Amino acid sequence: MAKNMQPIVKRCRALGLSPAVMGYTENSKRDSIRNPGPQRRGKKSEYAMQLAEKQKVKFVYGMLEKQFRAYYEKAARSSGNTGEELLSLLERRLDNVVFRLGFANTRREARQLVSHGHFTVNGKRVNIPSYLVKPGEVISVSEKSRSTTRFKQLNEAGPHSVPKWIEKAGNTPFEGKIVAKPVRDDIDFDVAEHLIVELYSK
Repeated sequence: MAKNMQPIVKRCRALGLSPAVMGYTENSKRDSIRNPGPQRRGKKSEYAMQLAEKQKVKFVYGMLEKQFRAYYEKAARSSGNTGEELLSLLERRLDNVVFRLGFANTRREARQLVSHGHFTVNGKRVNIPSYLVKPGEVISVSEKSRSTTRFKQLNEAGPHSVPKWIEKAGNTPFEGKIVAKPVRDDIDFDVAEHLIVELYSK
């Protein structure tokens, strides 16, 4: 599979994203004479703005064009607003939910952990990062994985803030429940999803 090997912070700056959205802490010393901050550029064309929004969302959720296009087509077939449905589908990916629950520091790490079989959905092991969670489902760290050094740290860490469509189990740090579908207000980064719809509608 093709990979974008560009440094995360550099890519975030190019797309106008805060590295915090990706789970990274931005280096406060990144600007210097040799590496200045972003410069003012001329006005972008309509196509350039549409493409930039698509690239931003693809980068945040870590996917390539073919897979992203499939999500768009699924959203377009729904009865709701296509752009909002697209974002909701992406938020419901299991790797994103693992990241939102604080079981991984980044979505990239979450994708790897899911692929290695560290999580269950309603008690059944799921190793497909693109699995779409549904309201009522419970996502847990598998019993076997809880004893590993990686997940023992969850016991030592403080409470992790989760979006309102996810409920963190109060008696264990290893479990969370999907209580609703994510909506537009739950998206924590700036995105003009209508531009993506316009791009694909051409």
